[in-house]
Amino acid sequence: MTTTAFITHRECWLHDMGTFHPECPDRLGAINDRLIAAGLDLYLSFYDAPCASDEQITRAHPATYLDELKANVPEHGIRHLDPDTAMSPNTMKAALRSAGAGVLATDLVMKGEVENAFCAVRPPGHHAERAKAMGFCFLNNIAIAAHHALAAHGLERVAIVDFDVHHGNGTEDIFRDDPRVMMVSIFQHPFYPYSGADNPPAHMCNVPVPAGTRGDAFRQIVSDMWLPALRKHQPQAIFISAGFDAHYEDDMGSCGLVEADYVWATEQIKAVAAECGHKRIVSVLEGGYSLSSLARSVVSHIKALADL
Repeated sequence: MTTTAFITHRECWLHDMGTFHPECPDRLGAINDRLIAAGLDLYLSFYDAPCASDEQITRAHPATYLDELKANVPEHGIRHLDPDTAMSPNTMKAALRSAGAGVLATDLVMKGEVENAFCAVRPPGHHAERAKAMGFCFLNNIAIAAHHALAAHGLERVAIVDFDVHHGNGTEDIFRDDPRVMMVSIFQHPFYPYSGADNPPAHMCNVPVPAGTRGDAFRQIVSDMWLPALRKHQPQAIFISAGFDAHYEDDMGSCGLVEADYVWATEQIKAVAAECGHKRIVSVLEGGYSLSSLARSVVSHIKALADL
C-alpha cells in the first residue's frame, strides 16, 4: 500500500457563489461522505491545508492581481467578477487554503513523507490566468504548486496532467513560456473557455476532443500522445489537475468517461512517475459537478493513488 495524503480544510467549504451555483460546498461534502463510506479514511494520512503565502502565490500571479482579488472581497453578499465567477466574504480564505494545499502536498512528496497526495479543495484553479479570475477560479492552485516544486525544491522539470472536461487555459497562460513545465491535457472542444486548440507551445500536448468522446478514445489519446510526451520530458514530479466533469453523468460537459477510465489514467501516470525514479504525484481537485459521480470518481482516483 502506498502512503497517500488527503489534504483539505473546512474553510474551503465557506466559499459561496450563490444558491444553485454548480461549484458549491456540497461537492466537498459528497467526497467526504463517499470516502468514509468506502472505508478509505483508515488508509490515508490526513492534513489540514495551510494558507499559501504571498511569496508562493506571486510566483504564478502578479502581486497587483493578488491585491486586486483581496480588495474585491465583499463584506457581505456576493460580488461577481464575471457571470460565472463570484466572491463572497470567505472566498479568499478558501482560495488561500486551496493554494496552500498544493504547496503542502508538494512539500510532503518532496520530503518523502508520502508518495503522493490528493487535495480536496475549492475553489478550483486551472482557469485562473496570471492576472484574471474566471471559470469559478481565482488562484491557480496547480500552477502555484508546480512553481513551488521548481523554486523551493530546486526541481528542473515537472509535468502537469489535466483531464478536466474544460481546457486549463490559466495553467497554459502561466507556463506558456516555461519549458521546464510539460503540460498534457484533454478537453472538449469547441467548449468553454474556447482555447487550447490553436498552436500550443511545444512543451504542451493539448488534445481537443469532440462532444461524446468516451473512454476508449480517451485511453488511446493517453497511450499515443500523453505518455510519450511525459516520458520524453522525464518530470521529477507530476501534478494532476483532477477534474471529473468529463464523466458521463456530469451535465457540465458532454463526454462519456466513467470511474474505470480515471483509475486507468491514474495508473498510467503512476507508472510514468515510477519510471522517472521518484513516484511523486500531487493531485488537486478541479471540476466535477454531479455530486454522485464526482464522489465516486474521486474515491476511485484516490484508491488508485494509494494502491488499494
